[in-house]
Amino acid sequence: MHVSVYSLKNVLYEGEAKSVNCKTRLGEITVLDHHRPLISALTKGIVKIVDSENQEHYIPMGSGFLEVRSNTARLLVDEAPAG
Repeated sequence: MHVSVYSLKNVLYEGEAKSVNCKTRLGEITVLDHHRPLISALTKGIVKIVDSENQEHYIPMGSGFLEVRSNTARLLVDEAPAG
C-alpha cells in the first residue's frame, strides 16, 4: 500500500509499505494492504511503518488524523517536540 505521513511543515514519509502501526483514541491499530476504508483521530505516540523491504521507520507524533482508502494510508500529524 502507499503510505504518506505529513506534518504542517514536512513530508515525514512517502512510499510503499507493508504495515502502519499507530495509536488512535480507541486503541492501537495496524493497517495492512487492502484495509477497509477508515478515518480516525490519532493520539500522542510513535507511528511505526514497515516498508516494502522490511525496514522499520519510527515517527514520533503529538496528535493527528489517519485516512485509509483504496490501498493508501495518509496521516496528517503534529510533529512531537524533540526531547
